[in-house]
Amino acid sequence: MTTDSNQPAHRRLRARFVAISWRDLAVSFGPVVLVSIAAVWLAVWLVKPAPPRTVTLSAGPEGSSFWTAAQRYKTILARDGITLNVLTSEGSRQNIERLADEKQDVDLGLVQGGVSQGLDVDGLVSLGSMFYAPISVFYRGTRVTKLSDLAGKRIAIGREGSGARALSLTLLKANGIEPGGATTLTAYDGQEAAQALIDGRVDAAMLTGDTATGPTMGKLIRTAGVHLMDFAQADAYTRRFTYLNQLTLPRGVFDLGRNLPAQPVHVISPTVELVARDSLHPALSDLLIEAAKEVHGKANLLQRAGEFPSAQVHEFPISDDAARYYQSGKGFLYRHLPFWIASLADRIVVLLVPIIVVLIPAFRLVPSLYSWRVKSRLYRWYGALIALEREALADDAHTEYRSLRQRLDAIEAAVNRLKIPLAYADQFYVLREHIGFVRHRLDAMNAAPDLAVGDARQPAGSAPPAAGEESARGA
Repeated sequence: MTTDSNQPAHRRLRARFVAISWRDLAVSFGPVVLVSIAAVWLAVWLVKPAPPRTVTLSAGPEGSSFWTAAQRYKTILARDGITLNVLTSEGSRQNIERLADEKQDVDLGLVQGGVSQGLDVDGLVSLGSMFYAPISVFYRGTRVTKLSDLAGKRIAIGREGSGARALSLTLLKANGIEPGGATTLTAYDGQEAAQALIDGRVDAAMLTGDTATGPTMGKLIRTAGVHLMDFAQADAYTRRFTYLNQLTLPRGVFDLGRNLPAQPVHVISPTVELVARDSLHPALSDLLIEAAKEVHGKANLLQRAGEFPSAQVHEFPISDDAARYYQSGKGFLYRHLPFWIASLADRIVVLLVPIIVVLIPAFRLVPSLYSWRVKSRLYRWYGALIALEREALADDAHTEYRSLRQRLDAIEAAVNRLKIPLAYADQFYVLREHIGFVRHRLDAMNAAPDLAVGDARQPAGSAPPAAGEESARGA
């Protein structure tokens, strides 16, 4: 019995059958893994992380209407585990400045309309209008119905940085009254401005937003000799300044017993918007609007029930998340699950999208890629066999017999060293059978070259098909 070591190299069978070809599997599976990782990374990059547990809101002076509203937001947000830090400020103007400065650790601000002139507000969006902040002009003396009637008088317009001052300067300028002229503009604000008017140190006081608190308004409306100005040009103001609205205070709205005011009063009013940086987490946007609905949604002297918050667009664009909320309300998960569970589920759902869209179809392709990889290692030898057999059919093939035989031995030796998964063993043996067939035809043609060449030149159908044709069909 001849041992394997004594056999020619091309006869030694070193082929191995394995359960699975890990190399082919890795090559087939690798691109899918890379695409999947890229898809998941893209989803993680596009999906915002979990909402922060702490946000900061710049409100207004302590005790102001802005500050009071912010404190109520804080209480409501605490129910869902969100801590709202409320910062005092000089008012709307400073709130905008803080939001516009990326170095400031501020996420939100209550901002009265008409105070952003001259500031870079790119990157700031509105979560909606929250409530009216009417500008109330109280004065002494003869009846006043136009701001131009105050020319040459002493007017309290609010402190530096306040929304009252910024809006007052804008409206007075439209009436030809500017700082440095004949009219004296003082920085009295809120209670200080009211007391200055009562004491006669100023002739008029312009209060709005965070300075026009209930106690201040009530004190002035009940003071003898002090009157609330009826804006005769209210319609004109709302046309020229699109962030203004016209409101009518009916007779007796402040005091029915004393019939204050004695006549309906027309006032003009901007709205106060909740402004945020455009990086605000979408889940927090929904939560803040929900809190605003609870705080500002009821009817009062100036508004109807459900009028606020609203998606009115003034100086800041409505954020995409706020627009979606006003159109369709809270998302399904947030309506039926606690906030933090809904937030987690929301992110998980988004991360599942690339898995469903990319991974599942990709994994279905892996078996086909794996099969193609394994079969390609067998099929590529059929090309070499066909080329060799065509050379063997040439007229002078018998003179090249030794070279052709060496090439065929090299092909067989290479095939005998293959590592093939057991599932493809039948195709491996078919290939070896075809190599033996070509060897037999090559030996036969070398033994009788004239006959072999003559057979190859016979017309089709007059003799059995050539070995090369049989081999090609087998391949």
